[in-house]
Amino acid sequence: MKYFARKLGFYVVALWAALTLNFFLPRIMPGDPVDIMVSRLAQKGQVTEATRQAIELLLGADDSVPLWQQYLNYFAQIFRGDLGVSVAYFPTPVATVISETLPWTVGLVGVSTIIAFLLGVTLGTIAGWKRGSWVDNLIPVTTLFQSIPYFWLALILLYVFALQIHAFPLYGGYDVWNVTPGLSWDFVGSVIRYGTLPALTIVISSVGGWMLGMRNMMVTTLSEDYILTAEAKGLSRGRIMRSYAARNAIMPSISGFAISLGFVVAGSVVAESVFSYPGIGFALLTAVQNNDYTLMQGIFLIITISVLGANLLMDLLYGVIDPRTRTQG
Repeated sequence: MKYFARKLGFYVVALWAALTLNFFLPRIMPGDPVDIMVSRLAQKGQVTEATRQAIELLLGADDSVPLWQQYLNYFAQIFRGDLGVSVAYFPTPVATVISETLPWTVGLVGVSTIIAFLLGVTLGTIAGWKRGSWVDNLIPVTTLFQSIPYFWLALILLYVFALQIHAFPLYGGYDVWNVTPGLSWDFVGSVIRYGTLPALTIVISSVGGWMLGMRNMMVTTLSEDYILTAEAKGLSRGRIMRSYAARNAIMPSISGFAISLGFVVAGSVVAESVFSYPGIGFALLTAVQNNDYTLMQGIFLIITISVLGANLLMDLLYGVIDPRTRTQG
């Protein structure tokens, strides 16, 4: 019980530190979101001083409020679910922007990460079990794709499959002209078609790491004494591979998989920017281009929570799977 309480306490402190950093970073960065909003409104008409003060209050940038009071208000707003108003998507609240874009990112990057993990672990198991086979010889090819810059691989796929073959669309999340969003086969099919190339980019660029890691762990595990004991008992090779070798070799990969799931939100920026995919990564890029500190704070908050949550889940799961970890420290 002390192990779980200690882990929870550590992550609570880590979350507080991340939120504090998230509060101070936009305030020390150059640029003023209030000036950006005032300049936009000035193009449509005269902006009075009262209008500027109203914008400062709306964006939480009122200099008349002491910094410590802004800090307390910031935490109070977070617990109420009030993340402020976006400058880039004004007057849409940040929480609304995140709720509309986050499902796209979770669906695309989350599913792609799961597919890459399962495919890489399966191929890595076979490659480690049958060293020198054609599956083992795939590793240099997969690691080559992993070394190619992410955006470059995406551009190659766009050029071949979208511009030359015309098998997939160039950009977007679905056919906005002919399909209405909703729980219909037309919409689901359109989402799958538009998301295939971004998902393929993520799978190709990440499957090599899972495959190589699993292959190396299989080679190490196959030299253990309990594998020799299982062979001496006359167990089938398939059972030895699944129940003895792969089951023990996969543990480090599971830990890495949990961490990679935590980075699902953060890892979508490049893919979504190249394919103009309407996810949270594209929203973050828009926020950076418009100095939308409020939206950046909200997205960084979601990234922080997802990463810390995934690591906490993995630590607690390890405490259940391996009781020895609860006695350490």
